[in-house]
Amino acid sequence: MKLRVLGCSGGIGGDLRTTTLLLDHDTLIDAGTGVGDLSINELAQIDHVFVTHSHMDHVASIPFIVDTVGWMRDKPLTLHATRETLAILKEHLFNWKLWPDFSRIPDAANPALRYEAVALGDAVALDGRRITPLPANHVVPAVGYQLDSGTASLVFTGDTTSNDALWPVVNRIVNLKYLIIETALSDREEALARVSKHLCPSLLAGELAKLKLTPEIYITHLKPRESELIMQQVAVKVKERRPKMLQNNHVFEF
Repeated sequence: MKLRVLGCSGGIGGDLRTTTLLLDHDTLIDAGTGVGDLSINELAQIDHVFVTHSHMDHVASIPFIVDTVGWMRDKPLTLHATRETLAILKEHLFNWKLWPDFSRIPDAANPALRYEAVALGDAVALDGRRITPLPANHVVPAVGYQLDSGTASLVFTGDTTSNDALWPVVNRIVNLKYLIIETALSDREEALARVSKHLCPSLLAGELAKLKLTPEIYITHLKPRESELIMQQVAVKVKERRPKMLQNNHVFEF
């Protein structure tokens, strides 16, 4: 498996892109503004999008993918998410008001977009790859994902705050090689982190104390206004873990 980071910021501006991870050539994990850096031919190869949750910075490009390359494809784009998240996207995005309902275009029998519900712990098998939804704790229904090649695994937490349900599951992943975990805000905004259900470095330290394994750790979803401060605080709070800041175009092979 190869995972390429197309976007990992908590905002936009300059070269910043919001959360978009390209798995091999045909699958996206979230579809934020980083999707826009793919060519039209690359977009046409995307068969699956696994969504962590319904917030715009994670789903903004899905409508444009379908609208741009749906006519080039001989099968629909499959959108994988929890039933709760799919319901939100159907009601608030693909509703003919913000965007057309591509599950009925060109017609219901031959749609450009189809929905596939996922459930915690139930792996989706795609050509030898296993993608398993993991618990997340956010202000809307949310999940993270385990990406398992059979040889090694990568865990992406998605947006989350303190989350006791996650770590017993992660600690059972014997082939865990990488952990990508959010830390959106600095400790000076801990109150905001708590109410918006994100992590700050102090909360991150509490979460990583529950991790019994030793994967490489990458920090994602930093708000641009304080990304340097966040990483400085992370380096102090969890220095023994030596986490790195996730960067655009980082490639993980596992």
